Amino acid sequence: MKNILLHGLLQTPSSWKVIQSQLQEKQIDSQCPNLFQMTQEKTYQNLFNEFTNFCNNQKGKLNLCGLSFGGILALEYAKKFPEKVNSLIIINVPYTIPKILFQIQNIIFHFMPKKVFQKVGMTKKEFRKFLKSMSQIEIKKNIEKISCPCFILNGSSDYSNKKSAKHFQEQIAKSKVQIISNSSHEVNVDNPFELSKIIIDVWK
Repeated sequence: MKNILLHGLLQTPSSWKVIQSQLQEKQIDSQCPNLFQMTQEKTYQNLFNEFTNFCNNQKGKLNLCGLSFGGILALEYAKKFPEKVNSLIIINVPYTIPKILFQIQNIIFHFMPKKVFQKVGMTKKEFRKFLKSMSQIEIKKNIEKISCPCFILNGSSDYSNKKSAKHFQEQIAKSKVQIISNSSHEVNVDNPFELSKIIIDVWK
């Protein structure tokens, strides 16, 4: 069984560093690929295709755990290859792409310093193009095809995704919602120790 951690949109694999350390103490190996280094052409579809190749090349079934954007990738892969996924942990994932919010974020990103985007391996122009390419994703489409156990986690202060968590629970047969205390959107950074305990319980 391979255990894979997937970072958020403005994160890097280092965002999972504390959690990977906790997992290692319990003798649980994990991988955290740098998602934005998987493809030269920075669009969602290209990245998803490369992520699919990455997962399909892993031997055996997968345990996938993704935050936000990483959770979207995990869900999309599990819908397409349900037989390949042993378990899902999704954290603060939207049920639908909030297009108006994306437009507002795009404006905000326009004024953010270049170094923010360089950290994740993209230019500001590439990042905004990538964000635009995500606008057509239909996350809820075929969500009922997910057949593995799915743990839906929500940061206690991430109010925008609490309704999404309930929608996912209604549509995914083997699912459970859990709130992570003292955390907002970036749960893996805000409260890595509580999150680690949940991941360990699932992956053990």
